[in-house]
Amino acid sequence: MELPNNFVKNVILRQNCKDIMNTMARSVLEMAAYDEDPTDVSTPHVLKQCMKLIATLPLFAVYGYHAYSHYDCNRSLIIHRPDPTLSMAENILMMLRPDGKYTATEAEALDNALIIHMEHGGGNNSAFTTRVITSAGSDTYSVIAGALLSLKGPKHGGANIKVVQMMDDIKANVIDPTDDGELSNYLSKILNKEAFDRQGLIYGMGHAVYSISDPRAQQLKQFVYKMAKEKGCDAELDLYERVARLAPDVIATKRKSPIKVCVNVDYYSGFLYRMLGIPEELYTPLFAIARASGWSAHRIEELVSSGKIIRPAYVSIAKEREYVPLEKR
Repeated sequence: MELPNNFVKNVILRQNCKDIMNTMARSVLEMAAYDEDPTDVSTPHVLKQCMKLIATLPLFAVYGYHAYSHYDCNRSLIIHRPDPTLSMAENILMMLRPDGKYTATEAEALDNALIIHMEHGGGNNSAFTTRVITSAGSDTYSVIAGALLSLKGPKHGGANIKVVQMMDDIKANVIDPTDDGELSNYLSKILNKEAFDRQGLIYGMGHAVYSISDPRAQQLKQFVYKMAKEKGCDAELDLYERVARLAPDVIATKRKSPIKVCVNVDYYSGFLYRMLGIPEELYTPLFAIARASGWSAHRIEELVSSGKIIRPAYVSIAKEREYVPLEKR
């Protein structure tokens, strides 16, 4: 989908930012200015707004990255227009790369990654944010901007970046990554806050809903194998497989629990994006591009089936204290 005249120049290129999610949220809010009635919450109008945003989010992400790359990193600025004959995945690869070229395997892998990331239930942070803002009666642009900013945290949409960085850290600090004992010891150090970012997390492991296995991860893994073969990344794939095999035992030992966690979709997605040559700044935006369809469905469902504002109740557990006048504190 084409953007309004001068939108890229006036909104994206003139206000570049390293945080592409912020660029996307700002661009989404700016789109309200080009809507004849942005506050219309009738189902046909909201559906039209959502379709428009689903189509334009890839442009916001890729153009936002090019602006940052050019103005902040002193690289060349090459802007490709989207091709209506190509799929979303093909357009993303084409617009991102200076020569606009990609292989069929690359396009298939990215297309499936986008499908896999579309949605997996309404309890996740950004989907819940979508419903909360919708329940307040806000417009579609504000709702999607809010969902974007909810997704950007490392505990939600940014987890795949942490997986890639963790693997880089392992390669830099483990002398022989093929030694299960040495690798397990280092994973224990990560879990004990002695290594990597010292947060005590082995990223890409475990999920709030999926306990036995994450079906999204299993599906994505097939394309990771295909890409690793095409790109000659067998050694890297072996490391991912070893960590996936060893980490559940390390975590179970730490927790003193017989229940083992499984790898989640974030575990493989960053690796796939790296093999596709996609910069880390676009990992979370790609998640957002995919998840926009899920947000849209949640918004429409909330509008047509609820009508009440979502207002969670909070109960204070603080101890009561006598009020002390300001001058006596």
